[in-house]
Amino acid sequence: MEVLSSRVLLRPQDLKRSLAFYKDSLSLAIYREFGEGQSRGTVFFLGGGYLELSGTASQAAGPNVALWMQVRDLSATASELSSRGVLITRPPRREAWGLDEMWVTDPDGVRIYIVEVPPEHPLRLRES
Repeated sequence: MEVLSSRVLLRPQDLKRSLAFYKDSLSLAIYREFGEGQSRGTVFFLGGGYLELSGTASQAAGPNVALWMQVRDLSATASELSSRGVLITRPPRREAWGLDEMWVTDPDGVRIYIVEVPPEHPLRLRES
């Protein structure tokens, strides 16, 4: 299978509220918008992929869905998000596996892991 493109699709309980969170609170850039009313959707750039919010769900996505976002500077990102009123559910800290992580949640309770990969971490090192 050759994958040419991919995206994560979320069906929020309240589309307007979730769009405001991802657009205004997290400041994700918009890739495209489509439709209107119940068929309205917005696709955000998400690093090497995309995040689409469209439609609505009768219940929250629950604990089985999470997003992982890598940033350059976790401390600066924490300050930026706090200044926008984003609740940081777990402050930045170094994990046992060597990544610096903090957690936030979207309006439907989807956990978002925001991660900085330290320079000495194997994810940054290349074999010669």
